[in-house]
Amino acid sequence: METLISPRSLFPLLKKPTSKSSSSFSRPVSSQSPKLTKPESPAPINLLTDAKQACAVGRRRSMMMGGLLMSGLMLSEANLPTSAFALTPVFREYIDTFDGYSFKYPQNWIQVRGAGADIFFRDPIVLDENLSVEFSSPSSSKYKSLEDLGSPEEAGKRVLRQYLTEFMSTRLGVKRESNILTTSSRVADDGNLYYQVEVNIKSYANNNELAVMPQDRVARLEWDRRYLAVLGVENNRLYSLRLQTPEKVFLEEEKDLRRVMDSFRVEKI
Repeated sequence: METLISPRSLFPLLKKPTSKSSSSFSRPVSSQSPKLTKPESPAPINLLTDAKQACAVGRRRSMMMGGLLMSGLMLSEANLPTSAFALTPVFREYIDTFDGYSFKYPQNWIQVRGAGADIFFRDPIVLDENLSVEFSSPSSSKYKSLEDLGSPEEAGKRVLRQYLTEFMSTRLGVKRESNILTTSSRVADDGNLYYQVEVNIKSYANNNELAVMPQDRVARLEWDRRYLAVLGVENNRLYSLRLQTPEKVFLEEEKDLRRVMDSFRVEKI
């Protein structure tokens, strides 16, 4: 397993006593992808975008398989056992001992630096697929456990409200449709309780929002996305791992996304 190590570990004044050797990175960007210019004909463009996303996922899979096959060839030439090739890792681990959390992510995802979350990773091919981690400040609110949020269902409503608030738009004729798909709780191998929430959000926009007649304002689907969140409490903070992916590619990416969700951990600092 390959582990990222933060430059903050080089500064003694910022380093906290910990049993781990890895440290953190820096601040992220918004989980929402940059908005492109509005197309004149949304329907065909949306179909083309969906096709491109599906092709991009297939192309990425082909590239990863090609790399793994090449690695297998190199291992065979080195007379290494075939089991070594079977265990080739496809995930990296990010450990932030400064802020107290860790998770695994696909090895081909890249870190994007900006503003918004504490850390942000993005698929370099399917740009609408990304993950971020955020946490509350103990100075504004102190969380003792996830029960402070209520049941998983109540936490799910809170997560959905937060998403809808972030996606509020001042554009005319924009409509959001949202649904909470699943909510659940689990106790991980670290003994901590975690809530998992999955929601779907669709965005519609009128093709001619300034038209006088209602029949001239036709709503078109802009995007359709799946949002997955994992919540945990430690250090008097509420931690949130958030994943985003287009619905069109969710089934193909689901296994990897759920592995990221299951790997999320919070720890004392």
